[in-house]
Amino acid sequence: MKNKIFKTKNINKPVPPIASLLRFTTAGNVDDGKSTLIGRLLYDSKAIFEDQMEAIELSRMRKGEEHINLALLTDGLKAEREQGITIDVAYRYFATPQRKFIIADTPGHIQYTRNMVTGASTADLAVILVDARHGIEEQTIRHSYIATLLQIHHIVICINKMDLVNFSQEVYEQIKNDYKSISEKLEVKDIHFIPISALLGDNVVNKSRNMPWYKGPSLISFLETIQVDDTINLTVPRFPVQYVIRPQSKEFHDYRGYAGMITSGFFNRDEEVLILPSGLTSMIKSIDTYDGKLQTAYAPQSVSITLYDNIDISRGNMLVKPDFLPRISQKLDVMICWFNERPLLLKGKYILRLIAGETRCMINEISFKMNINTLEKDSSDKHIKMNDIARISIKTVQPVFYDSYSINRSTGCLILIDEVTNETVAAGMMI
Repeated sequence: MKNKIFKTKNINKPVPPIASLLRFTTAGNVDDGKSTLIGRLLYDSKAIFEDQMEAIELSRMRKGEEHINLALLTDGLKAEREQGITIDVAYRYFATPQRKFIIADTPGHIQYTRNMVTGASTADLAVILVDARHGIEEQTIRHSYIATLLQIHHIVICINKMDLVNFSQEVYEQIKNDYKSISEKLEVKDIHFIPISALLGDNVVNKSRNMPWYKGPSLISFLETIQVDDTINLTVPRFPVQYVIRPQSKEFHDYRGYAGMITSGFFNRDEEVLILPSGLTSMIKSIDTYDGKLQTAYAPQSVSITLYDNIDISRGNMLVKPDFLPRISQKLDVMICWFNERPLLLKGKYILRLIAGETRCMINEISFKMNINTLEKDSSDKHIKMNDIARISIKTVQPVFYDSYSINRSTGCLILIDEVTNETVAAGMMI
């Protein structure tokens, strides 16, 4: 099904610039100091307004606390402030002269696993806190597994509360060795260890005088310089269409642009593309941005692409290259995290929504439920309830095109929606 046959130009793969924005998530057990760490980052990097500091100081005086409670900067819910815990995901933005940051502060409780999954789904890096007094705990393993499941390639283990163990190098080395033995089962690609005291600020923004034996960078110095370009797949070109631009003005009377973000790979002007699901092909006429036209665009740029042919393309369609086609199937194997209070129904019917559209589906099989505290697969327990992670098989009404989540996070993710209540019941990753 082709309109015209064109010869594709052979253009070398471009190299994207160093990312100026870093998205990272914090995780750890309850009371490991996640919110305090983020508060310290904001406080020491001068990213707090005067009225926020005044409110925190008044809270400290009212409660008679010795130190300023920096966790209040992220714990915004009343229940969080009362209990001193994080319940929902809190997002915070701050910047240094070197880089901009978006932080997702995720809960530590087991019952809020689904919150960590949503908070970490867009992260390039995970900061996992470990209490120096307690060492590696079940939640450390749980959060590390979720990070690897979500294809977060960079993990920083912050061994916190070093002030409570007299800044002991022996404690630091022991926890470091314990985690390394666990990480072998998780296939973590890049691990870094930093001993800190979030309460006092040691090795958070400024290097600690209390730990001269640590020769590495402070946390903020590490975050400012870490390269996360390896999270962008430049091999598999994918351009989901989000909007069709038709100005219908005198200047752009015949303009028909397909707007969206390139989720992976790159596209060149005068290059052949294939449109899914129609299977028609055409050539790229122009790649337009607010700042002008481009010869080459790559992930994660947002652009408007025009074609030489007038093809029926709408939101939910996707432009790919003929030599790099995605999978197309009605039978899908998926790892899911169940969000809803009502358990998963085997043979139950749901709506499956991907980046390129949606279709109705049925749960055909539950392969296993993951015990992410022991990293074992339980094939006997098929009862999937809220916060459980499991591998399932899905049969869709219509064929869907997708990639493995390990290849492309954007075209390899999905959500399941209850047909009756319209609630999002699960998030999934294509295998």
